[in-house]
Amino acid sequence: MKNVTILDHPLIQHKTSILRMTSTGNKEFRELVEEITMLMCYEAFRDLPLKDVEIETPITKTTVKMLSGRKLAVVPILRAGLGMVNGVLNLVPSAPVGHIGMYRDEETLQPHEYYCKLPKDIGERLIVVVDPMLATGGSAVDAIRQIKSYGGKKIKFMCLIAAPEGIRALSQAHPDVEIYCANVDEKLNEVGYIVPGLGDAGDRIFGTK
Repeated sequence: MKNVTILDHPLIQHKTSILRMTSTGNKEFRELVEEITMLMCYEAFRDLPLKDVEIETPITKTTVKMLSGRKLAVVPILRAGLGMVNGVLNLVPSAPVGHIGMYRDEETLQPHEYYCKLPKDIGERLIVVVDPMLATGGSAVDAIRQIKSYGGKKIKFMCLIAAPEGIRALSQAHPDVEIYCANVDEKLNEVGYIVPGLGDAGDRIFGTK
């Protein structure tokens, strides 16, 4: 699909492999999620506009390139998406952070929203929606629908691991949204978990299981 970018850099692949391991503890898991997110940002932010700015170095005055125009906002899908936020903020520390709370009904696998708080000028920003897993795609589809209802226009979605089913669902619902993922796994199992996946990302980030 034209709107999907799979980031297969060796460092991302190596760190994702450690992330998947049952033996990886909560602290290391959180650190890896942040590191992988930061590595992914280099590609996801490749199209940020630049402007010429005159500065003075210790040697002379010169013209350099600096970010121009489009402002960023980071919107994690709660709660697992919180684990990716610092990876973005490490590179763009001034970006405001919105929040969208979604939970999945364990029987129907359908998403339910319980919280939405976005920057007031969301329509003027490049919005990066983050969630470690893109499984059925339901939460991502609904979260982006919410953002659009508040005026969001330029949106990118970033995840660590995706199922083909989730990519299809998100691409069909929002073909204008660019999707960045580190891995596309085999499939979903009967209860909607990605196979081989890494388990429940939220539980592993926050040590709740």
